[in-house]
Amino acid sequence: MASCDPTTLSQVSEYLNTLNPTLDASPLLSVLCPAEGFQGRHLQEAPDAAQVAADVDVQFLLTSGYLVFIMQAGFAMLEAGSVRAKNTINVLLKNVLDACVGAIFWYLLGWGFAYGEDAGGFIGSNDFALSVTNDFPNWFFQWTFAATTATIVSGAVAERTKFVAYLAYSIFLVSFVYPVVVHWVWSSDGGWLSAFDASPINDVGMVDYAGSAVVHMTGGWAGLCGAFFVGPRLGRFDENGDPVPIKGHSVTLQVLGTFFLWYGWYGFNPGSALAVVTYSTQIARTAVTTTMGAAAGGVTVLCITYFRTGHYDLSASLNGVLAGLVSITAGCPVIEPWSALLAGFVGGFVFLGWSKLMLALRIDDPLDAVAVHGACGAWGAFYVGLMARQDYLLTAYGIENNGGLFQEGKGDLLGTAVLGIVVISAWTLGLMGTFFFLLKTIGALRIPPEEEEMGLDVSHHGGHAYETEDTKVEVPDPEGPADPETDKA
Repeated sequence: MASCDPTTLSQVSEYLNTLNPTLDASPLLSVLCPAEGFQGRHLQEAPDAAQVAADVDVQFLLTSGYLVFIMQAGFAMLEAGSVRAKNTINVLLKNVLDACVGAIFWYLLGWGFAYGEDAGGFIGSNDFALSVTNDFPNWFFQWTFAATTATIVSGAVAERTKFVAYLAYSIFLVSFVYPVVVHWVWSSDGGWLSAFDASPINDVGMVDYAGSAVVHMTGGWAGLCGAFFVGPRLGRFDENGDPVPIKGHSVTLQVLGTFFLWYGWYGFNPGSALAVVTYSTQIARTAVTTTMGAAAGGVTVLCITYFRTGHYDLSASLNGVLAGLVSITAGCPVIEPWSALLAGFVGGFVFLGWSKLMLALRIDDPLDAVAVHGACGAWGAFYVGLMARQDYLLTAYGIENNGGLFQEGKGDLLGTAVLGIVVISAWTLGLMGTFFFLLKTIGALRIPPEEEEMGLDVSHHGGHAYETEDTKVEVPDPEGPADPETDKA
């Protein structure tokens, strides 16, 4: 604007008011004439730099949360494509409810247990239903992580689990099991494993930046409990115990879902900085390491499966990408890009090895969620203790004079990582294993064989995801069959 005189400003303000009477024109007017400053349509002091920085950080965090929420669409597409067509509606509805039920119970209980006032370093004790604070940006961002944890489990128990069982374990996981782990590792108010605590354990705490262990390993081990107690799908193993392949119905949906997840991971990992002002270099490096981990995992699994089978396996490669992403999630801001390639490379082997172990144990996981999230989540948390750089730890966590065993020759970080992996695994397996066992004991876990054969879409949801000639149901004529004689022309 050439002039900032009051008459001109008043004319601009009145014009904007005619366009939209409810619009607060102050941000636009402040940009046009920053020396004046505005509140509503009246002159005042311009916002100071600290307030602008705080607002920018909030918008960064919210936008990162929006990206993480897109991962729900990724999980939905990936899971739908990985199951048979007769169970598509069922698995999609479960993904929708992950967001809905997760939001309600994260609000009522989960947030308070995770980030409420510390009680003995173990659990949060207040701020249930945001009754103490109004930390809306962090609540929203952390809810998207909680929903991700619950969604991991649904893939492991797909195609044979009762709907009520799904609701029950989702509520238990999101409202109690997962939030306690969050408090241990991410709460700056006394979490006993937290690297953000004023006096962290072993002088470093557990460095799990975006949740290889907190989110993915917790969800993966919960899925392991569910898959073990619900049992394999009908026909998954023959009479000798050898696995029989059950292919998903759409590799197109699998690819679409994987790309949605990869895209959302750029909110998951870089967004875990929780702020952007003064952290832009760290955030950019995190985006690069995230990319390298995913790429290395996908290529590694593609090559291994080709050498083993002579075929380029698309579905396995997609899981390789996800394995690489999970493997890099804990250490994404504290390692070098070349080190991220190594994390994803080894993550591909971890995924394939654990997948093979699951089949040897006759545990059926339709999406390999346990291998991708549980095993690679543990590997990702462990890898930080090997390759974290001292200067990057200082920037991301304020941890001085420490680093990974191979990178800096120090073992404190590795020891704490191992402790965290063991304790989080014991907590998750103990509680979720007991919970699934109780569901099985009371007959609330698995659907009857005839419903499984029919498919959950028909038996539980009254229809098919796809209307084809094979799925159309003949509706009887209420007046009875037509008389063949009167039907003649």
